[in-house]
Amino acid sequence: MGSRYGGLKQMDGLGPNGETIIDYSIHDAVEAGFGKVVYIVRESFKADMEAHVKERYAGVKTIDGSPLEFVFVTQELNKIPAPFTVPEDRVKPWGTNHAVLMAKDVIHEPFAVINGDDFYGKESFKILGDWCRAHEKTEGQYCIVGFELENTLSENGSVSRGICSYDKKGILTDIAEHLDIAKEGDGKVYGNNSVTGENHVELDAKALCSMNMWGFTPDYFAKSEASFITFLKEHITELKKEYYIPYAVDVIVKAGEGSCEVLSTPSHWFGVTYKEDRPGVVAKFAHLVKEGVYPSPLY
Repeated sequence: MGSRYGGLKQMDGLGPNGETIIDYSIHDAVEAGFGKVVYIVRESFKADMEAHVKERYAGVKTIDGSPLEFVFVTQELNKIPAPFTVPEDRVKPWGTNHAVLMAKDVIHEPFAVINGDDFYGKESFKILGDWCRAHEKTEGQYCIVGFELENTLSENGSVSRGICSYDKKGILTDIAEHLDIAKEGDGKVYGNNSVTGENHVELDAKALCSMNMWGFTPDYFAKSEASFITFLKEHITELKKEYYIPYAVDVIVKAGEGSCEVLSTPSHWFGVTYKEDRPGVVAKFAHLVKEGVYPSPLY
């Protein structure tokens, strides 16, 4: 399981005993059969994260009884393929798929990619774990866990979501970015389509959207690195341009080198998009503990 680690936001204790969202994700992933966690971190965070993980997860076992494995890799601006060099004024990270590429030397099996500050739910990890086990002998097979749009909204403001389109076989054909999505007084969901330019259009509340929860076979590294080289040739002078996972997947799919299955989860996503979201997230974790979904303390 890959986990992007962005800094202090993901260290925020939201559970009854100070558990973070990534703590719950790791708990759910272990239950779903994952045995290795790869943290993708900035070099400046690495030592602190290693110490935190060593203390927090001491003694955690996988479902087969072996110790849970942790690996740390670093993402820095200068980690790009030769002969490219980082533009002098570039300060923005290269994006989510650049982060994934940092793990190419430590992952050799089907793997999951998640955001460390998003709560995905047990069902989502089980779906993804089952998919990974079913694709141990395949190449060019990827998946995205799609969440129903209405299950990903914030009560405290609008959000941006990539809405998935897929064919009759459930194979991803497109992810269209929508901005300013919110449920309004009439109970319907509206947003702005950044692809077509249409504003305040009604959206299907049941539409599946991306919350950056992916599954890949390991050939994805070589294929997406090749597309990253093309990306750099075309965009390296654009200081804010990022190499996102949907972009990389789209390039591979359109080249006929892979396909991406859209998997539906009944889980409700939540996270701290706005500072006002925090009390609600704390209450949700308290409720899940009260209902017996999670032990307390978690570890």
